[in-house]
Amino acid sequence: MHCVIQKAEVLDGAHLMQILWHDGAESLYPAVWLRDNCQCPDCYLDSAKARKLLFEALDVNIGIKGLTYDKKKVHITWPNEHYSEFEAEWLKKRCFSQKAREKMQREMFLPECQYWGSELQLPTLDFEDVLRNNEHAFKWLFSLKKVGIVRLTGASDKRGEILKLGKRIGFLYLTFYGHTWQVQDKIDANNVAYTTGKLSFHTDYPALHHPPGVQLLHCIKQTVTGGDTEIVDGFNICLRLKEKNPQAFQILSSTFVDFTDIGVDYCDFSVQSKHKIIELDDKGEVVRINFNNATRDTIFDVPVERVQPFYAALKDFVDLMNCKEYKFTFKMNPGDVITFDNWRLLHGRCSYEAGTEISRHLEGAYADWDVVMSRLRILKQSVENKI
Repeated sequence: MHCVIQKAEVLDGAHLMQILWHDGAESLYPAVWLRDNCQCPDCYLDSAKARKLLFEALDVNIGIKGLTYDKKKVHITWPNEHYSEFEAEWLKKRCFSQKAREKMQREMFLPECQYWGSELQLPTLDFEDVLRNNEHAFKWLFSLKKVGIVRLTGASDKRGEILKLGKRIGFLYLTFYGHTWQVQDKIDANNVAYTTGKLSFHTDYPALHHPPGVQLLHCIKQTVTGGDTEIVDGFNICLRLKEKNPQAFQILSSTFVDFTDIGVDYCDFSVQSKHKIIELDDKGEVVRINFNNATRDTIFDVPVERVQPFYAALKDFVDLMNCKEYKFTFKMNPGDVITFDNWRLLHGRCSYEAGTEISRHLEGAYADWDVVMSRLRILKQSVENKI
């Protein structure tokens, strides 16, 4: 009954349409928005789900000339005799009330976020199930969005498994290190990850203006001692920092920091960017962490008096990450793939001993959140239609 029209009428000198629904709710729709979103073949290309109507052809002061309706549809005639029809369900979904808009945003962007610390129960699924079954693939990406990390088990101990996951979501994110890259001890390493030393908590690639949103790491070979993976929920740490030291939070969310990455791999590169370590949206919510101490530039484009306060704020942030109650430590086994939110999680690695042979080998890749969310929405629709 919530999508059944009880009454539709024109208000505000024909510039507004009001619908009274059978469930008692009311919706208002501006005439200009209705004309802009006419669904007829002249105005809308259904095969592409795209508007054909040119904005320069739109009268922004347009009014409704004629209005009729039945329980399931509204019929509108415009001053130039153009005719539009709108389905009740389509209109209800696009109601301009705050409640309806918030519901629509939740459906599109799935913003639910589960914070965690050392008590994390690492979401785990079977690698082959994710490749072959839509329900398992949906659980994978839904948990990745909500928790920030998922472990997949049962992959082979050979290179190329991550490429299969790339095809599962759509495609991988090409960077200067290639479509995939090999994390192992290398002579004259062009990245600190390609050494045996400890890696402190970091996000990957803040040297890019658009750092990759999702990281995939496949364990092919694991050292017997050392090499443990450490992760921390960056959004949770930001929340704690804001509570304990609001000034530090303010400094890290307002100061642009220079990052750099220079070298040769997939091709030669000289990358520079500026990021706030804690990035906020227009509502003041944390949407991304940008921090890699290895690639934080020696150039720091701030007035001299702001340098010391910045270092003090960053120290408090890093100290919080390393608190026992917030970080989660585990060891990847050959055949494990971890997929995690590179905008939210900070990850690190314990050191391990170098040997005459390669003792630890991970294959890594990146994916863009746009690609991941696209696949998640499609899988969600597929799973819901099956129910």
